[in-house]
Amino acid sequence: MDDRTQDEKVVQQIEREVRIQEGAYKLLAACSQRDQALEASKSLLTCNARLLALLSQLQRMRKAQILERVGHSRISENAVPCTGKLSLSDLRIPLMWKDSEYFKNKGELHHCAVFCLLQCGTEIYDTDLVMVDRTLTDICFEDTIIINKVGPGFQLRVELYSCCAVEDFSLAAPTPRRMSFLGGSLGCSSGKKIRAAFESAAACGHVSFGGGNIRPGHVSPPSVHQSALGAKYNLLAHTTLSIEHVREGFKTHDLTLSTTEDSPYWLPLYGKMCCRLVAQPLCMIQTVISGQLKLKLEEDVGHWENFYCVLVGQTLLCYQNQEDLESEKEPFLVIPITKDTEVCMSERDPVHGQQIIISMQPQRENVTYTATTQNTEDMQCWNKALQQHIYNLNQWKQCCDEVMKTEVLRSRKSKTIKQGSLFHEIVTPSSPGKGPAIPDLSNEIHSLLSSYYKESDNHLRPYTDEKGILTAWKAIVMWQMSLFEG
Repeated sequence: MDDRTQDEKVVQQIEREVRIQEGAYKLLAACSQRDQALEASKSLLTCNARLLALLSQLQRMRKAQILERVGHSRISENAVPCTGKLSLSDLRIPLMWKDSEYFKNKGELHHCAVFCLLQCGTEIYDTDLVMVDRTLTDICFEDTIIINKVGPGFQLRVELYSCCAVEDFSLAAPTPRRMSFLGGSLGCSSGKKIRAAFESAAACGHVSFGGGNIRPGHVSPPSVHQSALGAKYNLLAHTTLSIEHVREGFKTHDLTLSTTEDSPYWLPLYGKMCCRLVAQPLCMIQTVISGQLKLKLEEDVGHWENFYCVLVGQTLLCYQNQEDLESEKEPFLVIPITKDTEVCMSERDPVHGQQIIISMQPQRENVTYTATTQNTEDMQCWNKALQQHIYNLNQWKQCCDEVMKTEVLRSRKSKTIKQGSLFHEIVTPSSPGKGPAIPDLSNEIHSLLSSYYKESDNHLRPYTDEKGILTAWKAIVMWQMSLFEG
């Protein structure tokens, strides 16, 4: 992918997030219930985090392009480890209430709405909202977060946000200026589009356009001008997970607390976070290379035999022919390929030509296998694949000791707002005894709002104004009106 194509892709993502941002502002302005305001503010905070992460990525790309133009070549990518899939699930954060609060139900009432924001590179994820009070001993998030195309050097930042749910929110929110710069391709208007998007996100936090406050690999989402928007989320605690924290099973991690007890959104955190963090490198679950190899078996120095070989995980599977593989028969020979395996090319033999030497040491008592191919091109392919595979195993460390099982992605539960939908608050009479009976459409509205954040969904696309800005609230009202007219 060339530089222009990469730029266009990132700019399109930025423009999409700007449209989502404006839609979130409109929804927040229309909220008249606490639960609605909490969800809308959470969506806005998450959207701003994604927007700033994308803008930071675009800045780094532009900087690399400028350096390349002035003669600074890019770093060689000859030794790049394979990517993998990261899974975080069963997230639990224990609470430490005072005895008088938990057992005797005395003291100040803590009632907060909390959620977790997770960032890995430019990827931003959020959990469902959880209401917490002193009847809970743990904050439990049922979400399963799956992150694809992650390198072994990943940094997964987990942030816990809290909002005091007993405050009287000011539900009127100003709508930001309309972004009329969207559309078009990269060119002279590109700088204006990016600057306007950046200023829109920076208006919700403290970020300079020059990138001075943006740290590579981490963009802490702004606290959104919540003084005007009502529901205000604040960072309660955070931690950063890396490959060293990946283990099969449930594990405890330290949390860094970011607030004090006198804050209205404070919760008595124990300072720990429990979760299941596993990784699946592609080299452990996908075939790296396959084809014909001629192997010299150690028992008989002069005996060579043809095999159909498959390199996957920590093994080189050797079948007598390809049909045995397709019929799922057991391989004739299994050669272990581990982090300690050494692969090198031998001197050219007058009979068999150049050969690949595979040594198992020191754990395998210096067992050595010799392989060759029918032509030089295949020999180079096998040698390169084996060298790269061993490099991948070493970079992914304990993640390659065995194939870890990732959780199945769980679909988020549909949230039913007890107070009714936004549509009810606007078109229905305040007195329950007046007006026609209107069914509860909370689930339908939640489904529509969820589809608003998906690329593949086209339900809301017809509802755009002359500037090309998606008006989510208009789409919801028109959609529900069509239901009643039918």
